Amino acid sequence: MSRPDTSEPTGQDRQRLSPCVCNTLRMVSRTVTQLYDDILRPSGLRVTQYSILATLARRGEANLRQLEDELAIDQTTLTRSLGLLEGGGVIERVPHPDGRIKAMRLTSKGRRVLTVARPLWAQAQNKVLRELGTRAWADAQRRLAHLLSVAVKKRRSLRGRSRAQQGRVRRRGKSLVGG
Repeated sequence: MSRPDTSEPTGQDRQRLSPCVCNTLRMVSRTVTQLYDDILRPSGLRVTQYSILATLARRGEANLRQLEDELAIDQTTLTRSLGLLEGGGVIERVPHPDGRIKAMRLTSKGRRVLTVARPLWAQAQNKVLRELGTRAWADAQRRLAHLLSVAVKKRRSLRGRSRAQQGRVRRRGKSLVGG
């Protein structure tokens, strides 16, 4: 049995990578997302939708803030995805005493869709892990978890600045697009 190739990218792949951390991560993320989406296509789900459904299945129900935090997804993207899933009848709103809280759960159709999607997701996961190697993925996960932690802390500290400070920064640093 041959071991998966876990060496660093060489040649053309390395040349395609950007020195910009964000750009490289987004490039890899888009490409891996497309791979999962291609394999999940028979289920009718995209990998982002699968992640939401799998999270709801695990939790039973969740509100927007819980899903945002657990999936590290912005509210606009999450709201759009939830709207599509709700329109498709795979999730439904859960009544909450505080009407401002939007909680969701899987419907019976959602559980059936997830049952179809799980083996497809596992196929995509196994394909990536076979190529990357489980040890290399464990190392990458550890490093990415650290990067996520650093980025979350930095974002929180930036959000913590007063509105006046943010306004001064915005006025000094006019946008190059539409500004």
